Amino acid sequence: MKTDIHPEYMDAVFSCACGNRWETRATQPEVKVEVCSKCHPFFTGEHRIVDTAGRVERFKRRYGMK
Repeated sequence: MKTDIHPEYMDAVFSCACGNRWETRATQPEVKVEVCSKCHPFFTGEHRIVDTAGRVERFKRRYGMK
């Protein structure tokens, strides 16, 4: 195995856009993320449809869904 190729790990603080923060180890002391397990729809159980320019309604009209 080669020597001196591995990055140095340090204590790091991850902060989410929702305000959630947690500590772990990483190669950078501070990491900012957009979504985490506290605010991501998969983990929270809420279902959101992001509708851009009425595409969902157009799909429902085209295929006769109500």
